[in-house]
Amino acid sequence: MKNISSIDKSREISNTATNTSTEISKIGITAVAITAGVIGCWAFASMIAGAVNSGGPIELVASLFTAITG
Repeated sequence: MKNISSIDKSREISNTATNTSTEISKIGITAVAITAGVIGCWAFASMIAGAVNSGGPIELVASLFTAITG
């Protein structure tokens, strides 16, 4: 018996249409969400640091009103 090697020449064509503006929008929304998350974490850390430095949350609020009213 002879071993005959055959080559399978099949091609698959994929016609997947992607909308460029949709992909750019996804990237933009992700960037805005990450930025908002970082800003939120920074604000939370700043509030905790302010409460610790002023002696507690009540003193922080009292200092805030004192700063606003003068």
